[in-house]
Amino acid sequence: MDPQHSRAFRVGIDVGGTFTDIVATGSDGRILVRKVASTTGDLSLGSSRGVSELLNENAIRADEVDVVVHATTTATNAVLEGKGARTALITTAGFRDILEFRRVRVPELYNLGYVKPAPLVPRSLRFEVSERLGPLGEIWRPLDEDSVRVAAARIQASGAEAVAICLLHSYVNPEHEKRVRAIIEEMLGDTLFVTCSHEILPEMREYERTSTTVINAYLGPVMKAYLQRLEERLTGLGTGRALHVMTSGGGQMSLKAAMNKPAYLVESGPAAGVIAAARIAKRLDLPNIITLDMGGTTAKTAIVEHAEPAKTSEFEVGAGINLSSKLVRGAGYAIKLPFIDVSEIGAGGGSKIWFDKGGVLKVGPESAGSEPGPVCYGKGGTVATLTDAFLTLGYVNSKYLVGGALGLEAGISQQAVRAQVAEPLGIDLRDAAYGAVTVAVANMVRAVKSVSTYRGRDPRGYTLIAFGGNGPLVGAMIAHELSMPRVLVPPHSGVLSAYGLLMADHEQELVRSYPARTAECDPAALNAAYEELSREAVDTLSAEGFAPQDIEVRRFADLRYVGQAYELTVPIAGSGVPVIAEVDAAFHEEHRKTYSHMSQSEPVGLVSIRIVASVRTPQPAEEPADAPEAAADAPPVTRDVYFGAVRGLHAVPVLRRAGLREGERAGPLLVEEYDSTCLVPPGATARVDRWNNIVITLEPRA
Repeated sequence: MDPQHSRAFRVGIDVGGTFTDIVATGSDGRILVRKVASTTGDLSLGSSRGVSELLNENAIRADEVDVVVHATTTATNAVLEGKGARTALITTAGFRDILEFRRVRVPELYNLGYVKPAPLVPRSLRFEVSERLGPLGEIWRPLDEDSVRVAAARIQASGAEAVAICLLHSYVNPEHEKRVRAIIEEMLGDTLFVTCSHEILPEMREYERTSTTVINAYLGPVMKAYLQRLEERLTGLGTGRALHVMTSGGGQMSLKAAMNKPAYLVESGPAAGVIAAARIAKRLDLPNIITLDMGGTTAKTAIVEHAEPAKTSEFEVGAGINLSSKLVRGAGYAIKLPFIDVSEIGAGGGSKIWFDKGGVLKVGPESAGSEPGPVCYGKGGTVATLTDAFLTLGYVNSKYLVGGALGLEAGISQQAVRAQVAEPLGIDLRDAAYGAVTVAVANMVRAVKSVSTYRGRDPRGYTLIAFGGNGPLVGAMIAHELSMPRVLVPPHSGVLSAYGLLMADHEQELVRSYPARTAECDPAALNAAYEELSREAVDTLSAEGFAPQDIEVRRFADLRYVGQAYELTVPIAGSGVPVIAEVDAAFHEEHRKTYSHMSQSEPVGLVSIRIVASVRTPQPAEEPADAPEAAADAPPVTRDVYFGAVRGLHAVPVLRRAGLREGERAGPLLVEEYDSTCLVPPGATARVDRWNNIVITLEPRA
């Protein structure tokens, strides 16, 4: 390579429901950003278009891009919208209806008319085969291969595109599943996407294992086609040499692995934002933070303690809200895979404002998306949205969204809010818009509580890190409702999830069922099981091109009190023979933190062991922002902003971030940037720290 072109860039692509965010970090220390509208018909088109524009604008050659890391909503949306592949299920005789039975949970306690979502596999596509294993993997009934061939013939005739294979107790002994797969492939060739439960989730719990396997099969053809299109487009640009994909657990996986295990990609974008926030918390030595990521379609929240994001293996996707809370479950489809513990609700800039049958004002979860988008986009949208309310209140600049690339039409926006919200309520236009924002904030407060108070954490002891295109607009309002003292808005906050993609490590997580009471465990045998899992993970990463000496392996255990239905995951210190007393102590403490109580006299049960093998990603070079930016000298501008009936209308200064470097300033004020707008309400103060973060300090709530 020519010495004058010896630069190297890493590119992150985060596809959202409204915008696609592109961030590039260079070996020369530059951070470059670009936002483009998501292309609903083919999301890979918007991704490649955004990358092309960013490279051209900054005179970057395609061969200077070393790696591209991608996060997408495609997997989540396929489940939410019912647009996955036509999927068949093969299961043990007698277990055909496991997807119907689910768990006896109702998310709406007093709703007697609640209807569970329909299974992703209809009953006509669920096939039984004759076989039976015992709970220790022993063969109670040999596999009847003729029954498998009958099922395969019926699957072929059904027009199914994918097959999920989930047999009873295959997590202990996978031989029957392997043989079923072999027969399917012998008869049907490679025309179907096939997933076996022992490959995707070798753990107990029949419903969760079946549901996870079905979701992986359901997403397989859709995600494989999408990722192939993306790879082809990026290769056409010259940047597709090393394409990695973000997982829901906060790590990266290879493109090939992502095509085989697409269930790991549900919630990949939100995970990236939490990873970036965790790195910021570590740099600032903030022990406890809560993240708020609000974009155009959804708002996501997560909790980070001691720079480590909370994780879970209990997640549901569907029914308009994605939750990992053990207290609110049953509304969606279970996925028992590693997830950063994110709660997501349909509250974004594009969320539609509407009234239910009782005349109650609602915001979301339905979104206008990017096409046609909010009314103010002028693209044919007719339903008032949260962005239209923001514009009506003066929160956003009609001429500066995305650096001025997206102009907003305030006139038609106000007409929609007046006709659809103000007039039905019989109130003033601004009060109607403020009411809609208040409803949306209440929804997001619920999401914050689901990762904090519902898990025994007091949000008053946490800092809220707000990001996404709209997070900095509402962050202070949410923090005020929860009596949180501080809000932090990072640089490039509107594209922080795309930036977080470039911070995530490459990971391989493996789990194995290991049922036993800890008091009865042989530490040497337990260590041997961990070492076997570790070798498998290291071999997988080595095959992807990583040097074994660069691979770090961490151990975890899934534990519960004997007799409990659900377990907690705790880290296991060291890499040698585990000390059982230390394992028990770690579980007791985690139980106390999660549920506010523990019982050290109760026996502890080990359910599964798991390891996480990771390769550290070089972090983007960042230096403290000690020098003021030229934008600090921009002439002062004010805009009328409405803060509700109590605080009224204010002429609010509009600044750039550099304008806060001169010292702390009292609100109200607005900080406008290319990718987001930050609102500092009356009674709060704002300053910029040495890392260029906006720090908002709130007055104590009365």
